[in-house]
Amino acid sequence: MKNKLIFLPLLALITLVGCERDLNIANPNQITTEVFWRTADDALAGVNAIYSTTHRTGITRWMQFYYIIRSDEGRSQSPNSEIVNNMDRFLVTDYNYANAYSIWNDNYIGINRANQVLANVPSIQMDDTLRARYLGEAKFLRAMFYFHLVTLFGNVPLVLTPSMLTDRPTSGTIAQVWAQIEQDLTQAAPALPTAYGATDVGRATRGAAYALLARAYLQQRKYNEALTPLQWLVTGEGKNIYSLVPNYRDNFLITTENNRESVFEWQFEANPAEYTDDDTETPNQNYGTSIAQFFAPSPIGFSDGEANRWPVREFYEPTTTGARDPRLEASFLFDSTDARGPAFTQFYGQTFLQRYGTDNPRVWFRKFLNDHWRNQEDFRSPNNWRYIRYADVLLMYAEALNAVGQTAQAYPYVDQVRQRAGLVPLSTARPGLTQAQFLNQLKHERVTELSGEGWRWNDLARWGDLGPQLASRDPGFATFTVGQDELLPIPQQERDLNPNLTQNPNY
Repeated sequence: MKNKLIFLPLLALITLVGCERDLNIANPNQITTEVFWRTADDALAGVNAIYSTTHRTGITRWMQFYYIIRSDEGRSQSPNSEIVNNMDRFLVTDYNYANAYSIWNDNYIGINRANQVLANVPSIQMDDTLRARYLGEAKFLRAMFYFHLVTLFGNVPLVLTPSMLTDRPTSGTIAQVWAQIEQDLTQAAPALPTAYGATDVGRATRGAAYALLARAYLQQRKYNEALTPLQWLVTGEGKNIYSLVPNYRDNFLITTENNRESVFEWQFEANPAEYTDDDTETPNQNYGTSIAQFFAPSPIGFSDGEANRWPVREFYEPTTTGARDPRLEASFLFDSTDARGPAFTQFYGQTFLQRYGTDNPRVWFRKFLNDHWRNQEDFRSPNNWRYIRYADVLLMYAEALNAVGQTAQAYPYVDQVRQRAGLVPLSTARPGLTQAQFLNQLKHERVTELSGEGWRWNDLARWGDLGPQLASRDPGFATFTVGQDELLPIPQQERDLNPNLTQNPNY
């Protein structure tokens, strides 16, 4: 059962985006902080408002473009040239480009909501254990939002208290932002439960905090540090909580959400029929996600983001029975999603052959679409975004072990992922790999297991693989500038309002 998260307008009032005018006219109908933060119910509503930030378009839609389409596994053939230039070809000319700016704004809205909980909930008279849990959830979510900002924008302002219109924070260093993420997650984990009851499914757990902490360490190449939270998940207490589900595609169907493989997923739900898709615009806020509308093939969706063809070829290895890797069908819609070809491949109620003929090479990411239960998409998809899966945790653990020289010990965790797909264990297929060879194999394993789930950009950055050399499989990288395009520009409007912000290199 999904937990319908509550939107709290109060917490959206004060965001990082500044304004020179000081309007002191009180609205008698507006709830204020002086009268709101008084009860345990207020604390719960405040925490729920942080979760609802994941419904905002900057996070649920455009951020995925920058993590997926900007990477070498994605591309854009959108008729909107701004999407193509900014999100695929690294041709950034407008430092206030609205879709990138919305990622900045929406993550900071989430941070400000978390900061309000952290500032106000400690003084509320309520159950101590519940208070600690709420504060742990707020710290986990604040760390998640900062993870997005530091990996996309780099040196961002580190704001740890409720924002005021007069604030002019300085740019934090990347190291300072990572340190805060580590601190928040380290403090959050012991305060969070390992699981919740049915009415609270989807809230941050101890395992989620440890998984995100491990990812933060891994992204900084702190492999030894990453081992501790990963061991909790894989060989410690988490081993009794998480496991791979037998059917890979169950990780992406609306009927099998929040399963044992889910470490943390963003909860989405269909809701009334207002067309607008931002939770600040309609009385019945959007509890769904619009990513399916933008990733689905035309004419079902907008087809603004799609996959390159090369990831399909990564699934070359047959299963132990000689069949095709089942993850290919679950990951992509293309002419041969059904191994029998275009005449058998179903595209939202028609075959690929009927819609596109026999020689269309385009490929679309399938994982978070709704073709398994309906023949159209819209702005309010109820399909949860699986933010961290246990399969990803296993591959992270293998990467960390290999990085610290324990390559032999890393094999069993890759084996688990491969065997779920029906492949021969790596320990049988390619025993005795060197450290460098094992990392190259892991790069392949992460493509076949995680394509289209939003981690490819960070993988490439962590491995030092970003660069124009990727143009051989993704033409968008032909215009990639090393030393600049690893990060997005700090929005110029923010710098105009706040002279303490520093622009990223070479912008």
